[in-house]
Amino acid sequence: MGILALTSGDPSGIGPEIAIEAWRLRKQDETPPFLLLSDPALVEARASRMGLPVKIATVTPEEAGAAFADVLPIVPLGASFLDSPGNPNAVNAAGTIEAIETAVRLVVSGRADALVTCPIAKKPLYDAGFGYPGHTEFLGHLAETIAGSSATPVMMLAGPELRAVPVTIHIPLAKVAPTLTTALIVETASITASDLRDKFGIDNPRLAIAGLNPHAGEDGAMGREDEDVVRPAVEQLRRLGIDARGPLPADTMFHARARAAYDVAICMYHDQALIPAKALAFDETVNVTLGLPFIRTSPDHGTAFDIAGKGTARPDSLIAALRLARQMADAKAARR
Repeated sequence: MGILALTSGDPSGIGPEIAIEAWRLRKQDETPPFLLLSDPALVEARASRMGLPVKIATVTPEEAGAAFADVLPIVPLGASFLDSPGNPNAVNAAGTIEAIETAVRLVVSGRADALVTCPIAKKPLYDAGFGYPGHTEFLGHLAETIAGSSATPVMMLAGPELRAVPVTIHIPLAKVAPTLTTALIVETASITASDLRDKFGIDNPRLAIAGLNPHAGEDGAMGREDEDVVRPAVEQLRRLGIDARGPLPADTMFHARARAAYDVAICMYHDQALIPAKALAFDETVNVTLGLPFIRTSPDHGTAFDIAGKGTARPDSLIAALRLARQMADAKAARR
C-alpha cells in the first residue's frame, strides 16, 4: 500500500487542524497513511494554538509511509503560510496553489496513489489573480498540463448509503432547464459509469436517472424537459451498453428500498443530489471528482472560517475522504 497526498487547503480555514486530527486518530479510526503538503511552521503553530500534541517531520514522499506511524509527515512547500485562523488572506494563495500542483505531480508520477484536498476559499485566490472558477476546474487544467490528458471533471457525492452526481452544479435554479441537454446528461453519466468501473470496481454500474420536474414531468403535463431531454439521454445511454433507467421521480428515488436498486443517482441539479446525500450521512459523505486521470477526493464541507483555530472542527469527513481515496486507488490497481 502506497501513500496518499493531502493538501491542507486554505490555511486560514480548518484544513490544517483536521489534517492534524486525522493523523492523531490514525490508529483509532484506521486512517490510511498520508503525507501532508503544507508549511511545517504553520502546522506546528496551529497544533500549539489548539493544544494538540503532534510530532511532525519534513520528509520526501518516499519516506512518508514509514514515518506515518510515529510522526505527521510533511512535504514542505516553497511558499510559507500566514497563520491567521478565520481571516483569509491573499498572501496565502501562492502556497495553496503550489500544494495542489505539487500533489497532482506526485500522483501523476506515481509517487503518491491519490490526491485528497482540504477545502479552499475562492476569494483569496481571486484576489491574488487565480484564473479558474474553482478547485475542480483547476484540477481539470492540471490534468491537461501535467498528465497530458483531456479531462471533463464530474462531481460525485459518495456516502455509505448513497452516491449522487449532479449534472448541472453551481448555477442558479432558473438556469438549470436551459442548460440541461441530452448530450450533457449522456456525457456526465458515461464518465460516472466508467469511473465506477475503473475506480470503484463495479463491473456493471446501475444508474438511476432523476427527472427534472415533479413526478418526472407526468408525461409532459409538468414540463416537457423529461420527455424531450432526459428520456432521450437514458435511451442513448442504454444503446451505449450502460445500465440506466429513468427519468425517475426524484421524490421516490432516495428511500432505502429504492437506493438498493442502483449504484449511483444521476441528478439534474445541485440540490437534487446534495440534499439527500448530506441528509443521509452529513459527516461521512465525500466529494469525489470523476473524469480525471487521477483519483481526487475531498471532505464535503467548506473552509469553516468561523470555527478555524477553535478546536471544534471534526475530521470525520476528511477521514472518510482519505479512506475512500485509498479504496479507489486499490480498486484501480486491482483492475490493471
